[in-house]
Amino acid sequence: MSKAGALDLASGLGGKIEKKEVLSAVEQYEKYHNLYGGADEERKSNYTDMVNKYYDLATSFYEFGWGESFHFAHRFNGESLRESIKRHEHFLGLQLALKPGQKVLDVGCGIGGPLREIARFSLVSVTGLNNNEYQISRGKELNRIAGVDKTCDFVKADFMKMPIPDNSYDAVYAIEATCHAPDAYGCYSEIYRVLKPGQCFAAYEWCMTDAYNPENREHNKIKSEIEIGDGLPDIRSTTQCIEALQKAGFEVIWSKDLAKDSPVPWYLPLDKSHFSLSSFRLTAAGRFFTKNLVKALEYVGLAPKGSQRVQDFLEKAAEGLVDGGKKEIFTPMFFFLARKPL
Repeated sequence: MSKAGALDLASGLGGKIEKKEVLSAVEQYEKYHNLYGGADEERKSNYTDMVNKYYDLATSFYEFGWGESFHFAHRFNGESLRESIKRHEHFLGLQLALKPGQKVLDVGCGIGGPLREIARFSLVSVTGLNNNEYQISRGKELNRIAGVDKTCDFVKADFMKMPIPDNSYDAVYAIEATCHAPDAYGCYSEIYRVLKPGQCFAAYEWCMTDAYNPENREHNKIKSEIEIGDGLPDIRSTTQCIEALQKAGFEVIWSKDLAKDSPVPWYLPLDKSHFSLSSFRLTAAGRFFTKNLVKALEYVGLAPKGSQRVQDFLEKAAEGLVDGGKKEIFTPMFFFLARKPL
């Protein structure tokens, strides 16, 4: 069961950061980004600190709005957001041809929503790799509640240097997570190393599409809004991802931007012109409610100072994601399936 109430939102704000240090952490996080005078290289060289601060600050908001799975999904007409998210996760398991009893690695697992779903769907053991202590502690609690704590666990580590022996896993996947890596080749090389020969790695990547023009000011503003609102050092192109996979040694079986043929736009839950009772907290009205709730909680001291500023940059992200989706310059679901040769 996800944390849902106002007091749970307030208690989780800031993650493992001391409550009195939250405002300072927000200010430090903002300074990494272009909108506040930061630079791409600074974000890449400080990605561990930046991404950890981001997830300490934002996880409670994500769980309040999205539930346990923090990602978008290809969606059919008549399908709820929750149904599409589960199907999106099942699709990964099917593409990887997971078999009961296999050992699987979830790279950048968040609080483990997909991990638990895939473990139950495919009857596999899943290890979630995450470098954020708060998300791991939350994930362990949710694993216990879901009854998968005997077959699923977590390891606290940086996916750029995993403390895992070579050839350890039967399959590896990542859902909108390796976009946080400062260097795709370095990240994919580590995944290649821990994957058994002949086995597969599948992922959904956040990417700029071929429609993105780096000389276009509006395009760059949208890209910067997504980066600050989602803790990203930079957003790579789909071509750069494929090149990095191949350079790491993978054989790319197939790849596709699944956003292109989604009957329901992936960004619809965040679009201010859209209203849905089933995903109310993501709508304009729901986000307005959350903003005022956080403002009130911060005012009375139940939420730490700086909480409202976190909600503000998450709102920026929502606007950037919707604009990027409508202009088709950004996708959160560039899918690929790649094999480590025998």
